[in-house]
Amino acid sequence: MKTVLVTGAAGFIGYFLCTRLLKDGFRVIGLDAMTDYYDVRLKERRQQMLLQHEHFQALNDRVETQDLLMSLFRTEVPDFVIHLAAQAGVRYSIENPRSYLESNICGTFELLEAARAYPPEHMLLASTSSAYGANDVMPYRETDKADHQVSFYAATKKATESMAHSYAHLYDLPITMFRFFTVYGPWARPDMAHHKFAKAILEGRPIDVYNYGDMKRDFTYVEDLVEGIRLLMDAVPVRPADGEEVPEGDSLSPVAPWRIVNIGNSKSVQLTEFIDAIEEATGRTAERNLMPMQPGDVVATWADADLLQRLTGYTPKTSVREGIAKFVAWYREYYQV
Repeated sequence: MKTVLVTGAAGFIGYFLCTRLLKDGFRVIGLDAMTDYYDVRLKERRQQMLLQHEHFQALNDRVETQDLLMSLFRTEVPDFVIHLAAQAGVRYSIENPRSYLESNICGTFELLEAARAYPPEHMLLASTSSAYGANDVMPYRETDKADHQVSFYAATKKATESMAHSYAHLYDLPITMFRFFTVYGPWARPDMAHHKFAKAILEGRPIDVYNYGDMKRDFTYVEDLVEGIRLLMDAVPVRPADGEEVPEGDSLSPVAPWRIVNIGNSKSVQLTEFIDAIEEATGRTAERNLMPMQPGDVVATWADADLLQRLTGYTPKTSVREGIAKFVAWYREYYQV
C-alpha cells in the first residue's frame, strides 16, 4: 500500500481527492491547518468523514511550521505528495497579503526542503489559472508566457511554480504543477461564487454580479479536477536527455523533470449562463445587482486541456447545468433549506 501525503486535505478539493485516493487503495496522510478563513465546521465535517476510513490519518497543523514537514517526511516517507494547502481567494489577498506569503510561499518552501531530503516518486503542486494574469490570448496554453499576474494570490502561486522548478532541476525531483480553473461543486467554500449565489437566491436576497455580468470562466466540476489529478500521478515527468527536444505543446522543462498542466473544462462559459443554471436548479429567479469589475480580477479564463488529454487520455466533461444541479442538491440537504 503506497502512501500519499495530501496537504489541505480538509479543504473543498482536498476532501474529494482524499476520498478518491482511499477508494483507489492508497494510505492517505491528510495535513490541514483548519484555519478560520471560512466556517471551520465545514472543514471539520469533511475531515470527520475521511476519518471513517481506516487508511486515513489526519494531522492538523500549518505547512509553514518550520521542520514540521521535514519530520513528517522522515517518519512516513510518502510515495506521492499532492500539495493543495494554500491561502485561497483573489480578493482576500488584497486585504491580507501576508497570509498568502506565509502559507503559499513559505509553506511550499518547507515542502520542497522536506522532499529534497526524502524524495517521493512524484510531487503534484496546485497552481491556478490566475497565474495567466493579463494574458488575453485564449484558450490559455501551458507554454504561454505568464509574467503579468494581477493579484497577489496569483503572484504567490506563480512564485511557487518557479521555486518548484529550481528544486526539480537541482535535486532531480519529479514535479507536476497543475493549474486548475474555476472549480465548483458540493462541499464548496462559502466564499466561492456559486455558494454565495445559491445562498442569496434561496434566501430571497439580491446577488452581486461583477463587470455587469460580462465575464467568462472555465468552470470545472470538482470531481473532474480530482480525476485529472489522480491520472497525472502516473504521468511522472522525466528530465530530457542532453540534446533531446521537448515535444511541441509540452510544457516539460528542458532542464528538469517538471511541467505545468492545465486541468479545465476546455470551455469558457458566460457568468450569466452560470447564474441561469443556479436559478434552474433552485427553481427561483435571482435579483441581479450589476456591479463594476473588482480589483485583481480578470474578464475571462479558458483552458486548453490538450496536454492533459495527451498525458492521461482524459478530458473533463461535466456540464455546468449537471454540476450545479449536484451542488444545489447538496446545499439544500446540508443547510436544510
